[in-house]
Amino acid sequence: MNRKVVVTGMGAISPIGNSVAEFSASLKAGKSGVGPITLFDASEFDVQIAAEVKNFDPTRWIDKKDARKMARFTQFAVAAAAQALEQAGLVESRSADGGEEGKPRLACNPEKTGIVLGNGIGGWEVVEESFRKMITSGPRRMLPLTVPLMINNEAAGNISMIYGTKGPAFTQVTACASGTDALGQALDLIRSGRCDVVISGGTEAAIVPFAIGGFQMLKALSTKRNHEPEKASRPFDADRDGFVMGEGAGILILESEEHAKARGAKILAEFAGYGATADAYHITAPDPSGEGGARAIKAALEDAEVKPEEVQYYNAHGTSTEINDPTETKMIKIAFGEHAYKMKVSSTKSMTGHCIAGGGGLEAIACILAITEGFYPPTINLENPDPECDLDYVPNQVQYGTINVAASGSLGFGGHNGVVVFKRYY
Repeated sequence: MNRKVVVTGMGAISPIGNSVAEFSASLKAGKSGVGPITLFDASEFDVQIAAEVKNFDPTRWIDKKDARKMARFTQFAVAAAAQALEQAGLVESRSADGGEEGKPRLACNPEKTGIVLGNGIGGWEVVEESFRKMITSGPRRMLPLTVPLMINNEAAGNISMIYGTKGPAFTQVTACASGTDALGQALDLIRSGRCDVVISGGTEAAIVPFAIGGFQMLKALSTKRNHEPEKASRPFDADRDGFVMGEGAGILILESEEHAKARGAKILAEFAGYGATADAYHITAPDPSGEGGARAIKAALEDAEVKPEEVQYYNAHGTSTEINDPTETKMIKIAFGEHAYKMKVSSTKSMTGHCIAGGGGLEAIACILAITEGFYPPTINLENPDPECDLDYVPNQVQYGTINVAASGSLGFGGHNGVVVFKRYY
């Protein structure tokens, strides 16, 4: 059917704000969400900083009893989904028809409502605690809910149970591309007619000893700026020394245009295109030629029926690692040609850190905010540009302008490349 797909709601839990409004204000202010790790004692680690979600109280959005049965990554997703569904006007109380008081229900057909979330790692804090109990006290002391708390699909499952969605409920796992690829899968579900509405995006909560230790051993994380954490994430800067682990969730409500218009919904943007490719090169490093990622950009633009020169803003994967940033610069140049030097490119990871699967959802929201609010998010900490990274990365301060088309790219371990394109809705 190839129906037009639009965005009607957004929700954000992030290191720089626990609502879309807070997230937007922080992007404009160039606010860093990076600080000392507080979620565990990191004193024995080379890496002692991360971009943690702050002042997060899950009971603002989730029943206290239910929240205790969710890992942190699931709580993030459910909270962001609650925000997004409220903005979209797709929830109402069950109390009006004699249902359970206070419980939400969908204001649309549940059988035509799906969920596609990206998650890379699952509930690692649960895995760690259960392993510790098993080793110190035996298997009978493990957490009874270890498995349903830890597995990646439980964020989608919990959202489905809370709101009563009965369409497909999928979880996409393509490492750091998971959130972006989840959005692409959701786009296809609506275009095909399988769903009218899809709750989609990404979520992650991997600031735990095992994850930080594992990425530290890969030499992937920044270790030189424990003393000045707000300056540690510095994409495209010659003095970068690795990424900063972040956490959070970005959730979008996607609908077919006719479904949104029929119910009088406010449409925020058109979700116009998606492209995905594989590098077939290396388990952790991107293809240094940039060819694989460039193909994903070209595929997304073609899918969106957008010419390269029509894109005003590109939200880069921009991890602040030695290998990613020059490779991604090549990728952008291959895909956009001379226009690469004319459009704005930035990495919001300079502020949020690398939220793994959560990044794809949050960065899609950044693109939509760029269109609807007319601003280019900055790349902060860009003080000494890498000569190999010679595009306009909106250094250090927000810039304002009219943006009609924005795109976002994500690259994942294993050679996964995903790109999404959003257009101003008229």
